[in-house]
Amino acid sequence: MSTTPLSLSVLHAASCRFEAARQVDMLPAGHRCRNLHGHGFTATAYARVPADWVTYPGGEVAALQRQVDRCADLLNYGVLNDKLAQPTDENLARWIRGRLDAPGIDRVSVQSTPNQGVEVDARDHAHVWRRYRFQAAHRLPHVPLGHKCGRLHGHGFEVIVHADQDLAGADLSIDYDHLDDLWEPIAAQVNYRCLNEIPGLSNPTSEMISSWLWERLKPELPAMSWVTVYETASCGATYDGANYRIWKDFTLDSAVQLRHAPANDPRHRIHGHTYTLRLHLGAPLDQIMGWTLDFGDVKAVFDPIFKSLDHHPLHEQAELADGDTTTIARWLNERTRRELPQLIRVDLFESEGCGSLVGLDLAGPALPV
Repeated sequence: MSTTPLSLSVLHAASCRFEAARQVDMLPAGHRCRNLHGHGFTATAYARVPADWVTYPGGEVAALQRQVDRCADLLNYGVLNDKLAQPTDENLARWIRGRLDAPGIDRVSVQSTPNQGVEVDARDHAHVWRRYRFQAAHRLPHVPLGHKCGRLHGHGFEVIVHADQDLAGADLSIDYDHLDDLWEPIAAQVNYRCLNEIPGLSNPTSEMISSWLWERLKPELPAMSWVTVYETASCGATYDGANYRIWKDFTLDSAVQLRHAPANDPRHRIHGHTYTLRLHLGAPLDQIMGWTLDFGDVKAVFDPIFKSLDHHPLHEQAELADGDTTTIARWLNERTRRELPQLIRVDLFESEGCGSLVGLDLAGPALPV
């Protein structure tokens, strides 16, 4: 498998929070969101920023960040109805996208609460997502003797249901309550239960839970595009009806310097970040184990690479041409794929929502970090 940078695609990401009030009059009478109310929003832009748009290599994320900040400043501590007639999450994402003075915008997301948001992609398709939680026990019956997951244990699982609003229709596209109604009978089956006792979940891996949920939600929600299961806060699986992906998160505390930044730019100074690193992997489902890969195996294989970066000065590593997130993510992608050829994508964020996505395939849902 090729690991050269030429085989990889890159998206730069920049994010900003803002506070604003709104009311959505197009909702049915009596709906709570018809009342004037407020949210702490998060807006994120993903773009293929060309090199000639920035003043120095490695400055792409900072330049995109300035554009997102500018749009957020137009909305912060204001009433969104003063800017757009029906300030749904979807309409707000399109409003922001239309005012970003940046080339190569691939998609824009708006998260109005920690549990819901909308992403409008390059095809102008809008995907709504809604997060749910359930408390359950499980054990994996086919793991080797001594594997910790072979013991009965529990998790606070999280599920994100993603739906294509263009297929859902105008009413569903602006109302998360419809997703809540569909989730309620599912929650009654899985919450405060031992998953192994539920028909169809005798081997309740993250992958098997995601496909079990898909089979039950898709007939009621034809617009569903993905379902995501968080087994823990740092790992989980996504299923789209045909393909599984898993991801594993890591936190890196590292020093860095952007060598190409001008001397008067603070990024030229030695500084540091607590990076969020997400590895996305895809493989056929192991029909016996019920998973694509063991999260523990991914962690063990990646551990030497992780230790070479965590609590180290990255700018002193000869293999890294610079300390920007794209350079580091490219290096991580190439180096990790030697050990984990199932790797699809690397996401590296230097702060919340700000960083680079590098991989062979950048499609799929943007998961909250």
